[in-house]
Amino acid sequence: MSQTTSEATDKPTCRVIRRGETYAGKQGLDYFAGVSRESAGASGICMHFLEIPPGGRAKAHLHDSHETAIYVLSGESEMWYGENLAEHLVIRAGEFLYIPAGMPHLPANCSTTDPCVAILARTDPNEQESVVLLPHLDGKVPPPEAAVV
Repeated sequence: MSQTTSEATDKPTCRVIRRGETYAGKQGLDYFAGVSRESAGASGICMHFLEIPPGGRAKAHLHDSHETAIYVLSGESEMWYGENLAEHLVIRAGEFLYIPAGMPHLPANCSTTDPCVAILARTDPNEQESVVLLPHLDGKVPPPEAAVV
């Protein structure tokens, strides 16, 4: 097993995390494990890779007390957010997205052919600890096949 601290000093050290291992997020999507408390001993940040498949969508959720920043590498994603998920935006390759702490949101890939690939960073080093599911909001957003593309 790899070390997250220097054996000689017990201080955090630099880490390389190789892409490969995935985990199922509470939000209903699969994430590629990246930098986190679990993988690197991070104390204030988590960063991972996400590919939303064509027609894929997350469950409505928020990240309690933690901000999120996203950079889309390829494809595009729609996101419903805010009170009752009444707000809507589209984020495309080459764009950044900021989500404030505690903001309800539901991302979806409405493409029928192309995945949406993104890098996500959050101020929660524990990957999934701050995720709060909001099942009462899931029905507020049409399934991707019913959404206007």
